[in-house]
Amino acid sequence: MNYIVFDLEWNQCPYGKGRENRRLPFEIIEIGAVKLNEDRKAIDSFHQLIKPAVYHKLHFRTKEILGIDTKMLENGIPFSKAVKKFLKWCGPNPKFCTWGSTDLVELQRNMKYYGMLNLLKGPVFYYDIQKLFGLVYEQERSARSLEYAIEFLHMKKEGEFHRALNDAVYTAEIFAAMPSETAQKNYSIDCYQNPRSRKEEISAVFETYSKFISREFPSKEDAMQDREVTATRCFLCGRTARKKIRWFSVNPKAHLCLAWCPEHGYFKGKARLKKTDEGKYYVVKTLKKIDKAEADSIREKRDALRKKRRQKRHQTDENT
Repeated sequence: MNYIVFDLEWNQCPYGKGRENRRLPFEIIEIGAVKLNEDRKAIDSFHQLIKPAVYHKLHFRTKEILGIDTKMLENGIPFSKAVKKFLKWCGPNPKFCTWGSTDLVELQRNMKYYGMLNLLKGPVFYYDIQKLFGLVYEQERSARSLEYAIEFLHMKKEGEFHRALNDAVYTAEIFAAMPSETAQKNYSIDCYQNPRSRKEEISAVFETYSKFISREFPSKEDAMQDREVTATRCFLCGRTARKKIRWFSVNPKAHLCLAWCPEHGYFKGKARLKKTDEGKYYVVKTLKKIDKAEADSIREKRDALRKKRRQKRHQTDENT
């Protein structure tokens, strides 16, 4: 088993969103990676430029940030060849590591565009080093930049940021310096390839919360009527946590609830509705142990939303 710490750079439509390819808003133009063994020691590296096939002209921000031009990319190889080369280099059963969640999504989106998604089975379990950095060094989930993390840890800057291999090397160094136990406990799950059936649904328990990823549903309403989606079980003892506040909509993409376990206290339920490329929906539900102050804030949020909606209905009635 090896850890594959990778970073991607991509281009986007240089003529604005109105003219982009909706199936491929970001075209990968560079892959950089570092292979670590079980002891998180670097044993190999990978770098490949990719010749653009969708956006032949570089967006001005891409050119500015990466410091490359189209002539350099002409020496690259097609994406289909590049990704096969990369996956072969990764070897069997790699454990992917990235800085943030975006790179893994865009890798799969590009693979899907070229009909190659079958080469990388999902949902993909991986390590989000950006998230782990926040948990280890700031005791909370944060979204710090890679450069910030390098400076925070007083590591040497030996290459420019925003080039795939350099960023992969920096990310690998940060990962290698982390306590192994903390990293292992706090893996992430990428659901670009979401569960399609009840059998494929995912349940995972972490130190302070549990996560459930549902199958697909034809609509948001269907998703939030499913018993497993709306269930609230205490992940510490396995018993049902009775709802003090039933699921309520915070916005079109998220619902909250408040539950109570007689043995372990309050739990905050959060259900995020995700839409697939095909227009269906699935739910990522988390159940987190909270204190009374946080429970009170959920009540206040529920009451404020109710008041706001009543006022809006009243204004609508007056105008009709």
